Amino acid sequence: MMDTINTTSGSYFILLGFSKWPHLEAVLFVVILIFYLVTLIGNLFIIILSYLDSHLHTPMYFFLSNLSFLDLCYTTSTIPQLLVNLWGPEKTISYAGCMVQLYFVLALGTTECVLLVVMSYDRYAAVCRPLHYTVLMHPRFCQLLAMVSWVSSFTNSALHSLLTFWVPLCGHHQVDHFFCEVPALLQLSCVGTRANELTLLVTSTIFVVIPLLLILTSYGAIARAVLRMQSTAGLQKVFGTCGAHLTVVSLFFIPAMCIYLQPPTENSQVRGKFIALFYTVVTPSLNPLIYTLRNKDVRGAVRRLMGRE
Repeated sequence: MMDTINTTSGSYFILLGFSKWPHLEAVLFVVILIFYLVTLIGNLFIIILSYLDSHLHTPMYFFLSNLSFLDLCYTTSTIPQLLVNLWGPEKTISYAGCMVQLYFVLALGTTECVLLVVMSYDRYAAVCRPLHYTVLMHPRFCQLLAMVSWVSSFTNSALHSLLTFWVPLCGHHQVDHFFCEVPALLQLSCVGTRANELTLLVTSTIFVVIPLLLILTSYGAIARAVLRMQSTAGLQKVFGTCGAHLTVVSLFFIPAMCIYLQPPTENSQVRGKFIALFYTVVTPSLNPLIYTLRNKDVRGAVRRLMGRE
């Protein structure tokens, strides 16, 4: 008979992570550390630059700063623990630490889904309703949209986390993942988890599928507006800003759907680890590069900042 994991402060989980491939752990440690540093530097750069340069005090950069702050928090909720586990033989996380990590991973991931919808609406308003843009995207309304993104996601995460940790967990304490995630924790359950899996499917539909459909709808309207444009410069600007956003959307939503909208199998669990590694480590480091590499506004802001110095 397996013993149920009690919920005292002494309880713990073992995050198996990539222990099946010990020869990869040293390489992964170096690669992930580099990506983490790039994520920290790139996203802090966007936040600080958007704050210091008055020309970037626009809805687009307000939401982009929110996204950068979100990516900083999201990576920090998983990567330091992963680096510790990759560095040494000790791969444990306390029960309380696992609860906190699960809560923030769910909350921050969901916030990004909603925030990307808000950013697509901002691009829709800028391209399709340019004469009404300043009215539609009033600063107070932008702040309200950002607040709704954060509050709704953290509320959803609280519900989901409680449902997950109310399930009796049994046995070897071994979580077959590199962070505390709902599907991996449910595999330790002593009882049926159909209700939890159904809840996960419903919330994934609400916070992943519906946001993706809204984003595609926004960009469908933008595409129609672009086809009617006569100005080459206008076309280039639209493709520059909207293309960057669509790239970020693809890098986030495609892996998320592969993780949460497929039936759980042994192969999907292994594949899911590497997909999760991509969207928790690689994607947040690419977002600042995608939004800034060919962005004239950012280059101009950097020149103005350097000039003042």
